Amino acid sequence: MKEKELINIIKNILNSEYIGDDCAYLKDLNIVVSQDSLVEGVHFSLSYTTAYQLGRKTVMVNISDICASGAKPKYLTISLSIPDYIDEKFVEEFYKGAKDACGDVKIVGGDITGSDKLYISATAIGSTIGRKISSRSNAKIGYKIIVSGEHGNSAKGLEILSGKLKVESEKLNNFQFSTFNFQQDISLLPDNIKLSTSKFLQSHLMPVARTDFSRQISQNCTQDYAMTDTSDGLEDALMQIAKASNVRLKIDTSKIPHDAYVDMDTVLFGGEDYELVAVVPKDLHIDGATEIGEVVDGDTGLEIDEEFYTDIDDKLFNHFKR
Repeated sequence: MKEKELINIIKNILNSEYIGDDCAYLKDLNIVVSQDSLVEGVHFSLSYTTAYQLGRKTVMVNISDICASGAKPKYLTISLSIPDYIDEKFVEEFYKGAKDACGDVKIVGGDITGSDKLYISATAIGSTIGRKISSRSNAKIGYKIIVSGEHGNSAKGLEILSGKLKVESEKLNNFQFSTFNFQQDISLLPDNIKLSTSKFLQSHLMPVARTDFSRQISQNCTQDYAMTDTSDGLEDALMQIAKASNVRLKIDTSKIPHDAYVDMDTVLFGGEDYELVAVVPKDLHIDGATEIGEVVDGDTGLEIDEEFYTDIDDKLFNHFKR
C-alpha cells in the first residue's frame, strides 16, 4: 500500500481541483486548509518522545503545510485519540508544548476520544490575504530551485533515537560506535560530533516551520511559483513539483545544505525535515535561501548529478511503516 497511489484513487473519485498541494486553496474564503495526522508507532515513539515535544511537533508539522502554500498560519484544531496508558499529566504537557509552538497561531478546538494507542490529528488554516499562493504545478523552465535549511538531519536523528545509526569510522576519528548508547552516553562524544548529534535530535523531535522563508516568497514574488515542504524527503518534494509542472529539475547535490555526517542518500530521501523547497523566478532574492538547481528543458522528472531518477519508490519516506 503506497500513500500516493491512495491519494490518486481519492482524487479521481472525488474529481477535486483542491487535492494535490500541501493545502487546499479556497479562494472564495481567502484561506488555505490542511490536515495532518501523527500515529504512535508510525510517526513517533513514546519511548523517546516526551509529551511536550510531541505537542510542539504536532503544531509545527501542520504550520509547515501552511507555509508551503505561502499563506500566513492563523488557526489550528487538534484531536487526540487516547489509550489507557495516557494520563492527564501527559495531556497537560502536550498542550503546553503545542501552545509554545503556536506563536501568533491560535488553537481553536478539536476532539478527544478513546483509542488503543495514541493518534493525533490536526487541521490548520492559513490566511491568503496579501500573499501569492503557491502550487506544485507552477514551476517553469528558467526558474531556479531554492531550499531552506539543512537536509537529512531529522532522519539522522531518528537513526540515533532508534539505535540504528551507522557512521563511517574515518569521519569520526576512529571513535567507536559499535556498543555506544547515544541516549545515555552523548556527553562522552567528542565536541564536534556532539554538536551534530544534538542538532539531529533537535531536528527530529522539535522541528521548526519555515514561516519567514515562506513569507518572503509569497509577499515578494509577483509571478506564479511552486513550493512544498520536505516532510516526505527532499527528493520526493522535487519529484512532486516536477510531475505536477511537467518539467525537468536539474539538481546539483554539492549545493544542497547538509551536515558533514549526513550522507547524500539521507539528504535526498530522509523524511520529516520540514524544510521548504521552492521553484521561483531567477531574479527573486530570498534571505537564507540556497540555490540548488534550475528548471531545464527535457523529459519530466529529476536530473541529479547526471543521473535521471525514475524508480525510487523503495527509498521514499513511508507513512505506513517505520
